[in-house]
Amino acid sequence: MTSQRTLNRLFTLHSWAGIVTGLLLFIVCFSGAVVVFKNEIDLWANPSLAKLPRSEKPASLDAVLTQLQTRYPGATVETIALPDAVNPSYFAFVRERGAPANTRTKVALRSDTGTVVGPVDSQLGQYLRMLHVFLFFGPRWIVGFLGAAMLVLIATGIVIHRKVLAELFTQRWGRSFRVVMSDLHKSAGIWGLGFHILIATTGAWMGLAPLFEQGYKFITTPAAMAPSQPVRKAEGSEPAPMQSLDAMYATAQQAVPGLEARYVSLRRWGTGTAEAGFTGNLRGHLASTARVDIHAVTGVPKKVHDPRTAGFWSLVNSLMEPLHFGDFGGLALKWLYFFLGMTPAFLSISGTLIWLDARQQRRREADAAHPASAGNAIAAG
Repeated sequence: MTSQRTLNRLFTLHSWAGIVTGLLLFIVCFSGAVVVFKNEIDLWANPSLAKLPRSEKPASLDAVLTQLQTRYPGATVETIALPDAVNPSYFAFVRERGAPANTRTKVALRSDTGTVVGPVDSQLGQYLRMLHVFLFFGPRWIVGFLGAAMLVLIATGIVIHRKVLAELFTQRWGRSFRVVMSDLHKSAGIWGLGFHILIATTGAWMGLAPLFEQGYKFITTPAAMAPSQPVRKAEGSEPAPMQSLDAMYATAQQAVPGLEARYVSLRRWGTGTAEAGFTGNLRGHLASTARVDIHAVTGVPKKVHDPRTAGFWSLVNSLMEPLHFGDFGGLALKWLYFFLGMTPAFLSISGTLIWLDARQQRRREADAAHPASAGNAIAAG
């Protein structure tokens, strides 16, 4: 049985971990709850896109690329997003000539003909995702650290509130503000416990796993095995004929059976070293990191990643994003993720209010005790 001294220490750790990370946890959890509707928000922010027709047989990738090159001559087409269950249109990210390297234009295209509709007016959904994943400009490991902090809060909260079943239905509305908020805090944490563990674990994994992986490779890879080679700028820079995007997509689906590409990335397009990368989901599987990179001149796959056959940890990694964002079960699951995702944001607010109220209560008790001590001293004298 846990001693009272240990419980006090865990309570202190729980309180200060929540206070230190409370604001950032609120931002990340609130934005995460909303961002499950990223695609729906983008359509809502761009009403004209929602009115575009949905085609049962979308236009070919070659037709889409031709339309983009005709509409934006000299521009670099970096990524093409295919239509999905929510978005009825193609989208493309285009970097126009003379634009900064980090400035891209998001363009919408009709799914039935591939005709360019024009630049997308609002990317509100993408901004919310950037806020949730990167806090706009921070590295992803910061959000991963917040996921780890959330796991600490969950673990200490479980130990502190050991009478979990008894507190499931405990709500004393007629008591003080701190008691009411404390009951709400505990019940919200208990009712959403399984979801909170899932979100915290997947968030910590996606944010911190790449950091640990890079550190492990840096430590275990001898310097002699990774010699730096001079880059020859002229190599592969000459124009070269490209293979059909649709033919390469068919090759990618042969390399990874069941691949349903969400994005097609084009690198060094039009040159001898051009590549096309097809990234997406697997039909009938939850994994979301399947990828095939193909040499665009020869049409031969250069790199194939099938999480089903790439090992246990690769399969685990491929499950993290779908489990974290809940984008695999339709609109009903998104609403469930939204409501449950709001509870950690409430917990961060209620925990802060409880801590502030307790601090004020201790201050009032200290102020009340101080005059009494002074009066006793005078009487004794």
